[in-house]
Amino acid sequence: MATAALDPSLEIIAPMREWKMTREEEIEYARERGIPVPVTVASPYSVDENLWGRSCECGVLEDPWVEPPEDAYVWTTSPLDAPDPAYIEIEFAKGVPVAVDGVSMGLVELIGRLNEEGGVHGVGRIDVIEDRLVGIKSREIYEAPAAVVLIAAHRDLEQLTLTREVLSGKRPLEQRVAEMTYDGLWFSPFNKAIQEFNSSLQERVSGTIRMRLYKGRADVVGRKSPNSLYDLGLATYDTADAFDHAAAKGFIDLWGLPLKTWAKSERTREEKK
Repeated sequence: MATAALDPSLEIIAPMREWKMTREEEIEYARERGIPVPVTVASPYSVDENLWGRSCECGVLEDPWVEPPEDAYVWTTSPLDAPDPAYIEIEFAKGVPVAVDGVSMGLVELIGRLNEEGGVHGVGRIDVIEDRLVGIKSREIYEAPAAVVLIAAHRDLEQLTLTREVLSGKRPLEQRVAEMTYDGLWFSPFNKAIQEFNSSLQERVSGTIRMRLYKGRADVVGRKSPNSLYDLGLATYDTADAFDHAAAKGFIDLWGLPLKTWAKSERTREEKK
């Protein structure tokens, strides 16, 4: 799909779509020809791996009732065996992570660092039933420590720096981007428009997020930003409270007016029956 969008004149060559062999036959084919492959008939997992994550399927994983065996995981420690909690601080500049624990680094290095550190604490294991584009359901096991950590951190920083209306409009678009990415539509006009919209919002998303990694969890425990919309004077309950509570009555009266009008109309209608 990406190739078609970028250059529709190119032909797609995909031998695996035409090679009618089972997983076991492929393993035997490789064995007979001395081709090293990291699978066996007893452990015939199909694995895809890149910087952002590792996916695993096939074998016993095809039974959605079976708990994934530990040999399906490579990047992550079992949460049951993970060490004591660790704290990390991730700095963002205009929506992009640029430093971990005060050390500046490029995005590739940063993702590798979080994959390693998150993996030690069992963060990033995902067991999910997916809906493929053609309608087939499949069971996938993912390991994506850096992705889980960064998405949680970035989402929290957005909550601190963007308005409620912006967040409300952005969240459904995040799901659409995920769907389009999964379906091979990254270079579609709709996704391009969403990316341009998102880029304008990220101008405000700068700051630092502090997270605790512990036995499979990545929890945000602190956040700060020069663009923070959090106002202590409006949020506090103590003597520093700057919010005019008397103004709330007028707001509530206006906000509730449509509901009151509807309720009165319903009561009148019931009385006429």
